Amino acid sequence: MSLDRDIALLSRIPLFSELSTEQLRLLAFSAVRLELSPGQVLFREGATAMSGYVVSFGGIEMSHGHGAKRRILTTCEAGSLIGETALFIETRRPATATAIVSCEVLEIDRKLITRMLNEYPHVALKLRATLANRLTATVAELGRIERMLGNIDDTPLKRRDSA
Repeated sequence: MSLDRDIALLSRIPLFSELSTEQLRLLAFSAVRLELSPGQVLFREGATAMSGYVVSFGGIEMSHGHGAKRRILTTCEAGSLIGETALFIETRRPATATAIVSCEVLEIDRKLITRMLNEYPHVALKLRATLANRLTATVAELGRIERMLGNIDDTPLKRRDSA
């Protein structure tokens, strides 16, 4: 993939969509391109997370657990950002990422994001606003789910428990 195509790919990632072409070029130029074969593990659940990944092409399956207890959480296709939190803080991988077909990802290191935030304070403000809006939406959705769960009548369950 050319640098221009990487820039175009990164510009479609919601977290990076407000960045200038110059800033996207820095991200694209500094990213490490990784090619994965079907079944190859990108990272394992519980591993220390030092970077995020953008799927250039192909697909990555996110799963939790091992063996018979393995549960597929989601599939990430081209244009997906995996490990967004790791771009900002030290964390552990909550799931295992495995290539389901031949694919390519761009690895973006946390140190690069930290450098960009330090060198471009206005980028930090844009990213903060994006993340704050997303958090607000998540909290609102959790409130909606809480209200729905509160409306569930558990009377029959209480009667069975006391019998």
